[in-house]
Amino acid sequence: MHTYPMTVAGVKRELPICKVTDDLYIGAFICFGDAELTVACARELLKLVPAESYDYLFTAEAKSIPLIHEMARQSGASKYFVARKGPKAYMPDPIHVEDRSITTAGVQALYLGRDDAELIRGKRVLLMDDVISTGGSLKSMEELVELAGGTVAGRVAVLAEGDAQKRTDIRYLAPLPVFNADGTPKE
Repeated sequence: MHTYPMTVAGVKRELPICKVTDDLYIGAFICFGDAELTVACARELLKLVPAESYDYLFTAEAKSIPLIHEMARQSGASKYFVARKGPKAYMPDPIHVEDRSITTAGVQALYLGRDDAELIRGKRVLLMDDVISTGGSLKSMEELVELAGGTVAGRVAVLAEGDAQKRTDIRYLAPLPVFNADGTPKE
């Protein structure tokens, strides 16, 4: 398997290059189980946006959950929100939007309990994700925050993949190319 060496938040890792389609391969950035990487990325993400510019942190499950938790811990936030990929029994009257991600086959929905939506109403929300690529998940998170009556105060990610690097509405720690089948970055 090909890998892509990168340093993010001062931590060096070899990202496995994984096939998405016959002509698209991505570097798999995974924080699950990597405490050193999670702590470092959370610290650096918090530096991207002033704490007084938002009221809550918000992400979509699942790979970003360790990051948002660590960001909340480091910043002293007592509450953060995670949009779930399915309705849960504990969610009263959930609201939802649809999402399409390049790493998930087909359309998926993101859900937020009405109780959490009430807390978001009238608040400034910082969206965060581990990797932003097509922007589909980010767009769905934005729609969910707006549906809840909140305002998107900013967008941060650890990595901006491919064309996402050209976006001016996202602050990120490092760029990540997309790859050819032989492991070389696409031009």
